[in-house]
Amino acid sequence: MPRLVLTALVALALVATSPPVGAEHTVYFRYVVLGFVKDGAGKLMHGRPVDVVRDKTGLVYHGETDDQGFFVVVVRLGDESAGETLTVRSGTAAARIAARFDPTNHTDHRGTRIDLEGPKFVERTSAFRPTLVRFLRNDTH
Repeated sequence: MPRLVLTALVALALVATSPPVGAEHTVYFRYVVLGFVKDGAGKLMHGRPVDVVRDKTGLVYHGETDDQGFFVVVVRLGDESAGETLTVRSGTAAARIAARFDPTNHTDHRGTRIDLEGPKFVERTSAFRPTLVRFLRNDTH
């Protein structure tokens, strides 16, 4: 998917333009999983599918890396889903993560950063917010 189209889609999903009314574009109805996919030599992988599975329901959310090996997958999770497990998959690699967020906080973006480095995923929760901010500003990830 071209970067401009991906940027526009994610921006629409992430930016609330009106007061919260229970719509899915609000912060408290989504969990953002983002990161980079690299091969075993550390080379960023373009066009690589990345799926996030909501383990409770089996629903699969699809994404794909851009030219810089970056992906964003927006999962529909509400306040009641705090702590729910998600499985992130790309190729034969998979990792299970917990959706960690404060269900009373309806202001901050919810999500995590998880990078695929060769054969394994590495979660970097502290890198989520700065990576999301750079992505939304359309800077280099």
